[in-house]
Amino acid sequence: MDRQTEYVLRSMEERDIRFVRLWFTDVLGVLKSVAIAPAEVEGAISEGVGFDGSAIEGFARVFESDMVAHPDPSTFQVLPWRQLERGTARMFCDISLPDGSPSFADPRYVLKRALQKAANLGFTFYIHPEIEFFLLKQLNPPVPLDDGGYFDHTTLGDGTDFRRDAITMLEKMGISVEFSHHEAAPGQHEIDLRYADALTMADNIMTFRVVIREVAVSQGIHATFMPKPFSQHAGSGMHTHMSLFEGDTNAFYDGADEYRLSKTARHFIAGLLRHAPEITAVTNQWVNSYKRLSGASEAPTYACWGRANRSALIRVPQFAPGKSSSARIEYRAPDAAVNPYLAYALMLNAGLAGIEGEYELQEETEDEVWRLSARERRALGIQSLPRSLDDALNIMENSELAAETLGEHVFEYFMRNKREEFEVYRQQVTPWELERHIAVL
Repeated sequence: MDRQTEYVLRSMEERDIRFVRLWFTDVLGVLKSVAIAPAEVEGAISEGVGFDGSAIEGFARVFESDMVAHPDPSTFQVLPWRQLERGTARMFCDISLPDGSPSFADPRYVLKRALQKAANLGFTFYIHPEIEFFLLKQLNPPVPLDDGGYFDHTTLGDGTDFRRDAITMLEKMGISVEFSHHEAAPGQHEIDLRYADALTMADNIMTFRVVIREVAVSQGIHATFMPKPFSQHAGSGMHTHMSLFEGDTNAFYDGADEYRLSKTARHFIAGLLRHAPEITAVTNQWVNSYKRLSGASEAPTYACWGRANRSALIRVPQFAPGKSSSARIEYRAPDAAVNPYLAYALMLNAGLAGIEGEYELQEETEDEVWRLSARERRALGIQSLPRSLDDALNIMENSELAAETLGEHVFEYFMRNKREEFEVYRQQVTPWELERHIAVL
């Protein structure tokens, strides 16, 4: 028995854990869970727990349904909101086939493959996300919890209390928070998680979404990660800061460079910019995601980069001189309704393609990109991001990088599922159409 398994078994006994939930995600990033008794945990860690994969979105066809969930003991955490009842803990799982081989349908395995590719090149991939979401008094129609704006503070504000309680719960689960504040739209809030390796962070984001919803329910309100629930207000993004390290050295830093960016960083940015349209269907996977990416706002619509330019897809944040470990880039397209395992795998491989291919980085864009003419953007080599889920899927369909990163099974299922989503959406008659046309046409 290894030390991590020993720790899990000892912790269950010391904390009087009565239920252990095994967590994993389907291809769309929806969290799945099965509970087992403490007496079953040691066997689950060593042998796994079987389940019907054909009942999970994108996992298996009926004739190949048997799959096995293997708990990762390093992810053991007690669920704080369950402590008033019987103690409950959770572990994330890796999914395998009955013969023990990894399931190519497991999003966690997709990310692990990409991280192994980076490791083979000598890199560790670190992530720091800024996660935005809305708090609502009611869901349908949505009503914001408050009328606050960017960085607004009130002594006894509902949102302030919510963020305090949510952060306390996250930290009890070992998830460190760097910042939190009210965002620009009424009812909109942001919590930034402290950087971690990409696999840990993807697990943390899945946990974060559960915690936010649990705290909201406990306070009689609702939380949503829908990218854009209000036409008149800004949407919710998940700006993602990224860096590559070689051991303890930040591979993105070069003190002699004008922008303090190494050649590795420049090639990585160039890779992201070149492949951004191909991966947008995953970083922004819902029909509603493209209402947020609609131009004339801080949500990006074009694949360009800059330092102070918040209209750019990639921003290079400033950092204090001498703090080379803080050198990083910020990718601004993703929203918090993403499957983080798939998105981070694609973002990493896009950057690595730039490093391996030594892509040349285009000039920095200092202007608000949507104010440039199409001719000016072409002259600068700036591509447009897809304007709809349909556009994004059409581009991704021909992407070798996306197909190789996701694997055949995930790639084909994702494409099929999202095409069905867009076709259903295309058939809907919206309130905007009725208001604008029904009386005059």
